[in-house]
Amino acid sequence: MLLCANPRAQYLSHKGAIDAAVLSVFEKGIYIKGEEVTRFEAEFAAYTGVKFGVGVGNGTDALRIALGACGVGAGDEVITVSHTAVATVSAIEQAGATPVFVDIRAEDFVMDVAQVEGAVTSRTRAVVAVHLYGQAVDLEPLLALCKRRGIRLVEDCAQAHGALYGGRRVGSYGDAAAFSFYPTKNLGAIGDGGIVVTNDEAIAHRARLAREYGWATRYVSDVAGGNSRLDEVQAAILRVKLPHLDRDNEKRRRIAEYYREKLGDEGVLLPQERGGVRHVYHLYVVRSPKRDALAEQFKKHDIQAAIHYPMPVHAQPAYAGRIRTAAPLAVTEAVAKDILSLPMYPELTDAEAEHVVAAIRAAR
Repeated sequence: MLLCANPRAQYLSHKGAIDAAVLSVFEKGIYIKGEEVTRFEAEFAAYTGVKFGVGVGNGTDALRIALGACGVGAGDEVITVSHTAVATVSAIEQAGATPVFVDIRAEDFVMDVAQVEGAVTSRTRAVVAVHLYGQAVDLEPLLALCKRRGIRLVEDCAQAHGALYGGRRVGSYGDAAAFSFYPTKNLGAIGDGGIVVTNDEAIAHRARLAREYGWATRYVSDVAGGNSRLDEVQAAILRVKLPHLDRDNEKRRRIAEYYREKLGDEGVLLPQERGGVRHVYHLYVVRSPKRDALAEQFKKHDIQAAIHYPMPVHAQPAYAGRIRTAAPLAVTEAVAKDILSLPMYPELTDAEAEHVVAAIRAAR
């Protein structure tokens, strides 16, 4: 079957270097908080364009820890979107705060920044800007709003490694940012992993305390903390793959351009790239009023398609009726009914992309 995402193909493309890096970790005998993690934290921070990186166990923990390090806690509200992975909302609640939802833009699926001002209350402590599918939120007006109202901006970059806004990488604009290294991500580990990045030394310090029992000195907890550490094996793998990230993102962009050229007249609404941004196509998400029929056609052609995401967070059983929405989420609810993610990963061959296009044409 042609997969929607294929982390095994990514491993095979770097197999020799990854195997050697992992074996080196095994032979050194240091598996937690060694030199691989320290070096990766510095390398990824430099890649993003910030001063500090704090490796953690996964992307959800990265967002939770970033929020806490920015002073978000019990009684606070955090503005974000409902059209996102549930991890975004889970992290906000794990930080002790209350999510508040604004709608998204129909043309690019990311936060409608124009709605944020109306969602701000005296309890608002932060905005989580989700750079969904690989495209950046419109950060300039959002930054201006946050500075004017004294609100923290935390970027959720789980799907946007290497994406650009105004010539800078996402993750370098907010007070802090969170990345996931789940295996299917643009920069994926072979297991779980995440990182908090920031230019603020105090935020970085608090994040380090939070990830390991509140320790600044081993066995001495300065504050109450938990356990969420990026391990040496995953850091070594990520160090192998990081130098190839921009090249792999460019491959994703070429596949997206092929889809755009071939599918423009096929009755599906294609993703748009806004001016001033560089989309990295973690996912290639189309819209079709015949989404379910199209998905069935894909099955007939032995193609895996996926829906990211079939149910907005505010409509899910765990959250329905208990999270405030600043305005009706009309776009969010409409999008959930007709989106479909096409196969997208750097190792996707021309023949496989042609097969995807053929399946869509057969569904007309």
